[in-house]
Amino acid sequence: MGHKIQHTLHQTPSLVPLIVLMLSLIVFGLLLGSKLFSPFALTLILQQVQIVGIVAAAQSIVILTAGIDLSVGAIMVLSSVVMGQFTFRYGLPVEVSVACGLLCGTLCGYINGILIAYVKLPPFIVTLGMWQIVLATNFLYSANETIRSQEIAETAPLLQFFGGNANRDLLAVIAPNFDSHTNDNALLGVLYQTNFTYGVIFMVLLVLVLAYALRQTAWGRHVYAVGDDPEAAKLSGVQVNRVLISVYMLSGLICGFAGWAMIGRIGSVSPTTGQLANIESITAVVIGGISLFGGRGSILGTLFGALIVGVFTLSLRLLGADAQWTYLLIGILIIGAVAIDQWIRKVSV
Repeated sequence: MGHKIQHTLHQTPSLVPLIVLMLSLIVFGLLLGSKLFSPFALTLILQQVQIVGIVAAAQSIVILTAGIDLSVGAIMVLSSVVMGQFTFRYGLPVEVSVACGLLCGTLCGYINGILIAYVKLPPFIVTLGMWQIVLATNFLYSANETIRSQEIAETAPLLQFFGGNANRDLLAVIAPNFDSHTNDNALLGVLYQTNFTYGVIFMVLLVLVLAYALRQTAWGRHVYAVGDDPEAAKLSGVQVNRVLISVYMLSGLICGFAGWAMIGRIGSVSPTTGQLANIESITAVVIGGISLFGGRGSILGTLFGALIVGVFTLSLRLLGADAQWTYLLIGILIIGAVAIDQWIRKVSV
């Protein structure tokens, strides 16, 4: 039975985080009841994890190649600062500013990829250095200036696009005269109470697209091959260096989108927000069952890992527990996830 379980988990790496997520919902649901299972609470969890989920998607494809990117949080923040500063300091159209922010993130990822693929520097060292460089550039360029939410809403609302309420917009289209106090339509009432932001929708779509690309395309298979054994992949005809550069560039681009989504989430452009996204993204990836040794795991597991952290955080807050209990339990989950990964890897040895 143990071997069957081991093989099943090896074939479906996202199964473990899914089980943990379901158990978490059941346990906290029994403790909190309708407080947790209300439409507002469930969508609040999604809102809280949307930024971490997007950055964790970027981190996932890097870790699948047996690398790591410690600069994802800093790249995300710098991209958001570029979008804000280009709009308000230089007066560029907001569409151009957003494109420049996305290009900035992609460029940072490209530099990481070149140094790792061609200069053969360790990913940990390269991205650690890039983290410091981008962080310093961010503060020097922005002069530690925050662009307020009111200014953005008046001048460049596109920057706050990902913070928009998608289901309220849908409700305005299908029932423009809806009144929550007088209308007793259950479906419309749920639409009114929930808050699926465009950032949440983007996070889910991003994970689904990457899951398809990693499993159904040649590029995805090459990513797994490079992470599993780069020498064997090279002998098989895989362009290892190109794959690595594409992965880090895509990671940087996704971080640029995360920076845009972060503006929508907090409303303002702040050079000090999101600095811990690198640690939070690695946490979601590890709990999500992606192996730190590369070549094994599912990006769907990363989404489940981010949701597990969100469920624990919100549930313990609703229970009135000390915030330190959240860190303690998440720390246990991280160690447990790595232990399970080591156990599952024995199948392929």
